[in-house]
Amino acid sequence: MGLTSAKQDTDVMAEINITPFTDVLLVLLIIFMILAALAAPPGFQKELPKHSPPQPQNPKNVQTHPIDVEVNAHNVVYIDGRRTSEARIYDDMASAITYHKAHAAQGYLTHIALTADSAASYNTVIKILDAAREAGDDDVGFVTE
Repeated sequence: MGLTSAKQDTDVMAEINITPFTDVLLVLLIIFMILAALAAPPGFQKELPKHSPPQPQNPKNVQTHPIDVEVNAHNVVYIDGRRTSEARIYDDMASAITYHKAHAAQGYLTHIALTADSAASYNTVIKILDAAREAGDDDVGFVTE
């Protein structure tokens, strides 16, 4: 009776099991995706600087009149001193821009000077910017104290 023994493999195994490595990478990917969603930068910051540089003097001594837009803490909007509602903001902005363009010789500018209270809603400020853009005026500046 003869015993046969199985041939022993003495060669080096050249295969690498990458399943645990893939599992670790997938877990890290999920962690980074969650962290990226949580660490997104905040949106529009309405905290304006307290000091602004002095305005340059007008050399012609001609008084200029930009379009003054004011928003108070209760989201009431005034365009050139006249109160407007959210429903009429687009029409009133367009008429103010048209008026200023027609009277440019008297020193009326189409620059919009926006003064907003820090408690005013972000939505109201965006509607004003959108109304100005729709009326064809992209020259908007935020007025600071």
